[in-house]
Amino acid sequence: MGRGDLSDAEWERLRPFLPVSNGRCGRWRDHRQVIDGILHRVRTGVQWRDLPERFGPWKTVYERHRLWSADGTWEHLLQQVQAAVDAAGEIDWDISVDSTIVRAHQHAAGARTDPPPAPGPKGAFRGRTPDRDAMAEPGRPPGGGGAGGEGLGRSRGGFTSKLHLSADGRCRPLSLIVTPGQRADCTQFMPVLEKIRVPRFGPGRPRRKPDSLAADKAYSNGLIREYLRRRGIRHTIPEKTDSQAARLRKGARGGRPPGFDEDRYKKRNTVERAINRLKQSRSVATRYDKRGYVFLGTATAAAVAIWLRT
Repeated sequence: MGRGDLSDAEWERLRPFLPVSNGRCGRWRDHRQVIDGILHRVRTGVQWRDLPERFGPWKTVYERHRLWSADGTWEHLLQQVQAAVDAAGEIDWDISVDSTIVRAHQHAAGARTDPPPAPGPKGAFRGRTPDRDAMAEPGRPPGGGGAGGEGLGRSRGGFTSKLHLSADGRCRPLSLIVTPGQRADCTQFMPVLEKIRVPRFGPGRPRRKPDSLAADKAYSNGLIREYLRRRGIRHTIPEKTDSQAARLRKGARGGRPPGFDEDRYKKRNTVERAINRLKQSRSVATRYDKRGYVFLGTATAAAVAIWLRT
């Protein structure tokens, strides 16, 4: 086993959730060998063509990663690993939300403007009967239409993407979204929360609601607070200075100040530490992928490794 490869214990945790061949479109190359190759590239940022020979043909490793990014397999694996941890009662549902800028390498530019191809015949859930927790297989991944459609944009850091995420109280990513670098944090708050979906192994709907939530001032606006009140989620978000001044100018008509728990807010550093864990993977710290859905798959693969190893 090479450095960074899946251990036997990690492989046994992941193996039950991997797609199986339907016997009509050929057999998959050994999943463990290919996943080790994908994780090696995610961790080191090496070009696909420079993968060590022990992982097999580089084209096979790349195509497996591209396909699983397109048809939702990586997100399905992340949810199933989270479900196993939640069944053991080891998820801290006091979550935090934040985002981070990812500088795009020059190799990330130049994606074709036409939409990405639809997933091929080896889909994530073909060859087995999907259950009610299985994700619907999209006909075509998002993207196309230039840099904006691929989650690339201009910000103070230059040519960048932005990774929006939520993290549990033990610094592990729960959900991930990729947008262009100039996109405001507050615009993706609701999509990030809506993407939290931890299935249950027994009867019952997937868990989507945290016990509490903490976020910084970038998420302090009326729409977000109303959304959290409607869902019954306790939250700690500091009030912006200009919002506080406007409320005070209105006097009694300005209403009461929002509640703020200083002790709960101190736990918001968990999402910052989750970002640091993700960016220990060089392919997440710097974006090399041209397609936005492939970069999201790269970040999700890194998140799966974090859940398996913590």
